[in-house]
Amino acid sequence: MTGGGERVELVRYGRMLHEMGFVAATDGNLSVRTPSGFLATPTGLPKRELREDLVVHLDAGGKARSGSPSSEWPMHLAIYRARADVAAVVHAHPPFATALACAGRAIDRPFLSEAAIALGAVPLVPFALPSTSELAERVARALAGGEAALLANHGAVTVGPDLRTAYYRMETLEQTARTFLYAEVLGGGRPLPQADLETLRAMGSGYRMAALPSKACENCPVAAGGEGAGLGREELVRLLVEFARVYPGGGFK
Repeated sequence: MTGGGERVELVRYGRMLHEMGFVAATDGNLSVRTPSGFLATPTGLPKRELREDLVVHLDAGGKARSGSPSSEWPMHLAIYRARADVAAVVHAHPPFATALACAGRAIDRPFLSEAAIALGAVPLVPFALPSTSELAERVARALAGGEAALLANHGAVTVGPDLRTAYYRMETLEQTARTFLYAEVLGGGRPLPQADLETLRAMGSGYRMAALPSKACENCPVAAGGEGAGLGREELVRLLVEFARVYPGGGFK
């Protein structure tokens, strides 16, 4: 099976989109670039039902080798062709970001430090019918140098050097959109000073998402095979109960 690790990630982050309420039913799609081409979510399948064996494999030219990719695959492919640095694309319909897109509002005023660092300006892509080459071209142009875009009357797209980054940029986009709308209720967010904005942008590389550590650690007794390695379930439970009895507050002050 091609791209085993990437298939696992597509399933994980596809389900997370559903759990976060960023997609409903068959909404949304994800893809990732691989050495042999691309992997993408299939058409017509709710993300909560996604499985590794249902992930679609496409060759380097974007032609499906197994299954049928999302009808929005042309948009993904247009982004990949325009951005050699992009290795993952996430398209979803998060409520706050989509509300802004339906209202014809871009997030083009830098009012939130974290958003300025992680996303920069988020443009609004003019409406085009879903799944069309026109939409694909417009989105690719809008993302020429950015990390996220709102699609008028449709939803949102984020990109990244890997699927984890692209997914969490969608979370950041939704949180930013929520804050933007709340600020609008209070009279509108105050833009960051231009000098500080330049500094924030320069800080961006230092605020990249850290790599996810391995579950096993070199100094962990169980991982290293030291004391505590190979304990059975009953023994572990006994030790935890004993610890709770001796340190009812968890041993922290």
